Amino acid sequence: MEMHSEILKPMAVLAAWTMIMWLWMYATRIPAMGAAKVNADELVKQGGQTLDDLLPANVQWKAHNYNHLHEAPTVFYAVALALAFMGAGDGFNAQLAWVYAGLRILHSIIQATVNKVMVRFLVFALSSIVLMMLVAHTLLIAFAH
Repeated sequence: MEMHSEILKPMAVLAAWTMIMWLWMYATRIPAMGAAKVNADELVKQGGQTLDDLLPANVQWKAHNYNHLHEAPTVFYAVALALAFMGAGDGFNAQLAWVYAGLRILHSIIQATVNKVMVRFLVFALSSIVLMMLVAHTLLIAFAH
């Protein structure tokens, strides 16, 4: 089955962005662990301290964001695929998907650099509203047939 749907493009971009955040996380975390003389094997045996306790906050912000990209965006991936399979991944739904992906990337940049919580929260809230709209469209289309 061959399928082309515009909604797959922002989905692929957000997935690629997640891998960029993975690279950024390790490009900053590994040197910071070396500088802090963190022994990863000992860290897991201790059971008390975490990298949040041992590394600078601005290094950990990237790791926290990488984790965040595996939370709400997983719903986005499922919804985008469902809309694509149902033939509703173009037009307004694709536009919403681009807005969602853009807001999540902006959220990442804010969290990984300045980490202003209220600004980050506003961007997160906006992205959540967009995701809710996509979920609502998915429900309407799924149950309309």
